[in-house]
Amino acid sequence: MDLWRKTASGLLIIYTGDGKGKTTAAFGLALRAAGHGLKVLIIQFMKGQNNIGEINALMNFKLPIEIKRFGRAGFVQSRACEPLDIYIAEHGMTFFRHAMSLSEYDLIILDEILVAIDFGLLKEEALREDLLRKPPHMHIVLTGRNATKRILDMADLVTDMKVLKHPYNTGIKAQAGIEY
Repeated sequence: MDLWRKTASGLLIIYTGDGKGKTTAAFGLALRAAGHGLKVLIIQFMKGQNNIGEINALMNFKLPIEIKRFGRAGFVQSRACEPLDIYIAEHGMTFFRHAMSLSEYDLIILDEILVAIDFGLLKEEALREDLLRKPPHMHIVLTGRNATKRILDMADLVTDMKVLKHPYNTGIKAQAGIEY
């Protein structure tokens, strides 16, 4: 075990809110961690689209960052999720539990997990129980809108992204390199 693992105090970090930038902040943190030699795992829930800029960029470099995606190509738009979406999300949670139990990652990012809970794909209580079992050195980041008070109360750091102005509201469509 290296010195960092002996001295680190793993944090629970949450990026939530209705504003843009939650996933972007999490990926930025992944790059920062990798720059210090930490091993990073990013697990994306509800995302399976192709040609995503941040994923394309990370795949072009040899960084200690692994990405696993658990979602269909189309983003789930409402709480009326199909059984397949629940199955895929549960598979993602099983993968997370296994990865966490290996204790080989220094940072695990659960991207859009808060939306998966909000939409009913995953259970809040199950996530809370899992978070209580994290290794002491491991940092975990949760992203997504509508974080519950019970999950927020567990966190060491919470950032609430607020939208003050967004181009979508003026009819400008999502753009490669900015939105995805």
